[in-house]
Amino acid sequence: MTIKAGDRIPDVTFTIMGASGPEPLNSGGYFKGRKVVLFSVPGAFTPTCHKTHLPGFIAKADAIAARGVDKMAVVAVNDVFVLDAWLEASGAKGKVDGLADGSAVFAKATGTELDLEGAGLGLRSKRYAALIDDGVVKWIDIEDNSSCATVSSAESALGKL
Repeated sequence: MTIKAGDRIPDVTFTIMGASGPEPLNSGGYFKGRKVVLFSVPGAFTPTCHKTHLPGFIAKADAIAARGVDKMAVVAVNDVFVLDAWLEASGAKGKVDGLADGSAVFAKATGTELDLEGAGLGLRSKRYAALIDDGVVKWIDIEDNSSCATVSSAESALGKL
């Protein structure tokens, strides 16, 4: 079943890049007591993710924060090294937290897994944007076509805040 408004974020462990290297991060602790705009991409450095989706959130970071959002985070079925390198190369470090879901545990737990094996990309996550308030999904918009970033764009998210 796909996660929807009113659902609580599942308790899983992401990997983040800490000061000394990869560190585990519990989802319950990350989302507790804050408003987070969470967006998911099928993969770091892939065309729509790299050229459209992430840049929109970087450009709208201040406007999103001004609407009472405490954090912005991107989740991807990539290892933490790739995700961190992507955020660094894109200028997103410090504006967007990278939550690596390397084994698609979060994607499976939220029902947002995307099978791209036929394209040689393996199991990924659908593209979406959501507002998480103290661990509860307030709204989520999942793209019908993960090659597009329309309902999950920063502009769309900003319009819902």
